[in-house]
Amino acid sequence: GADRPPVKASAFAAGAGVPPEPLSGYVPLARKVHTTDPAVAAALNDWLHGVYAIERMPAAKERLALPAGAVLVVPSGDQCTRNTISFHAPDPADAGILERQTEIDTLQERCTDLAARAAGARTDAGSVESEVASRQAALDEARSAIAALQTDKHAAEIERLKRAQALERYRERTAQIRAEVAEITLEIERAATRVEDYQAVLARLAVDISAAGDALASVTAAHASAEAELAGRRRALQHADREAQAAVYAERECTSKIAELDNSVRMIDQQIARAEEELAKLDEELSTDPVPAVRRALDAAVEARIECERALAGARESVEAAAEVLRGFEEQRLHVETRIAPLRERVGELRLKEQAAQITHDQFAGQLREANADEGRLAGESERAPRPSALQGEITRITQAIQDLGAVNLAALEELNRSTERKKFLDAQATDLEEAVTTLEDAIRRIDRETRELLRDTFDAVNRHFGALFPVLFGGGVARLIMTGEEILDAGVQVMAQPPGKRNTTIHLLSGGEKALAAIALVFALFQLNPAPFCLLDEVDAPLDDSNTDRFCELVRKMSNQTQFLFISHNKITMEMAGQLIGVTMPESGVSRVVAVDIEEALRLREELAA
Repeated sequence: GADRPPVKASAFAAGAGVPPEPLSGYVPLARKVHTTDPAVAAALNDWLHGVYAIERMPAAKERLALPAGAVLVVPSGDQCTRNTISFHAPDPADAGILERQTEIDTLQERCTDLAARAAGARTDAGSVESEVASRQAALDEARSAIAALQTDKHAAEIERLKRAQALERYRERTAQIRAEVAEITLEIERAATRVEDYQAVLARLAVDISAAGDALASVTAAHASAEAELAGRRRALQHADREAQAAVYAERECTSKIAELDNSVRMIDQQIARAEEELAKLDEELSTDPVPAVRRALDAAVEARIECERALAGARESVEAAAEVLRGFEEQRLHVETRIAPLRERVGELRLKEQAAQITHDQFAGQLREANADEGRLAGESERAPRPSALQGEITRITQAIQDLGAVNLAALEELNRSTERKKFLDAQATDLEEAVTTLEDAIRRIDRETRELLRDTFDAVNRHFGALFPVLFGGGVARLIMTGEEILDAGVQVMAQPPGKRNTTIHLLSGGEKALAAIALVFALFQLNPAPFCLLDEVDAPLDDSNTDRFCELVRKMSNQTQFLFISHNKITMEMAGQLIGVTMPESGVSRVVAVDIEEALRLREELAA
């Protein structure tokens, strides 16, 4: 229970002992032990007489009811009688040390002898210590150099992988760029072909433009001539218009004068009529009363009539003269109109030609601007060129050829220039990439070479350590590492281990303990290549027997001069070499307790107590 002591203990109650008597209801422990040897059976029966097996410890009342000499035993090993209770516990760890105290005393005597011998050896060791110190310093430097080389190797391996990846990317990019360059080169060739075609077309267009310039010059000259003729016709038309206007004005004046004369004639006719009426009246009066006064009046009237007739005749003559003038003006107007009509038609035709010439001029001027033609040079060449009429058929043919040619890419030259510049840029990039690839390949080859050298040196060093440690752990035998491949970067490693007295060809034929020792030798060989400040071992001695454990402990003890070892073990031999022991106990169910023991301090206390 919870009140059990952690060590063996016995409790005693005072009482008289009597010979044991058989108990009913309990199973004798002797029935659970069987043997075929009669002597052993007799000893067991005598030794186990009065001992009974039970499942649990009885209560105090039940113990008091037990007969004298009866012993009850539970499965945990605890015992009780009527007067005592004995609790079972395993032997403490110090038991092994106390049992070997005699051996320690003997060894101390031997140590005294060895100390005397060591005193003499110290003198010889003085010179050796300086050499050991120098070699230790050299060893430390070598270890530092190896550590630096290993670090450099690791960094170089990482850098190699990175550069290999970068190289692969560069190769892919180079292939892509080369494909682009090939495509661009092909496009440039096609563009160059198109440019040649365009240049031929442009040459033909230049000829056509030259011919068109000549035609334009001819049209311009015709236009100027038409303009001059039109100006002359306009002046003649203006003169005819002025003459027509003067004739119309004269006609209007004649018409007005004729109207006035008509009015005068009507007035004279009216006066004549009145005079005739008066004359008639006077005739009547004369017939009735021919008075001289009346005759005078009649004579006066006759004279007035004659005067009026003369005035009328003059007026009629004036009217006829005015009518004649009017007829002359009318004839002149008709003549002017007859002359003006063809002039007006000619003016209309010239205006249409002027408009057509202007449109043609604008078209040719636009074409010249689009073609960036030198108008001054074209004007000089147009003087030596043939007339447009001779070039009309050629113009028609060229126009048809241009229509058959289709649309012309005027930006082809610029596109060719851009493509050429891009090709130069891509060629420069491809050259840079090829140089980078060459540099990376050189670096990778150098890293591979250095990696192979470092790996070979490391493999040889581990192989030497493994071959040296294996006989130490096995007490003999040979072991080595064999590389299974020609390429060291891809090769595997085969372990060959032959303990003393065996000729096995593979480690699979070794026992479990031998495999464990071989693995320990290989691990310690790797560990000696670059020792760490401490080493943790977890029950590596579990499959070893005592002799192998002793050799293992001796090797760990030697290596502990440079490295601190922390190990987990249940082996007493292994625990004896420890300077510090840390144990874990479970005094109660589910409760663990750590117990630490300093072996040197414990021995010192024992010596003090013994003294």
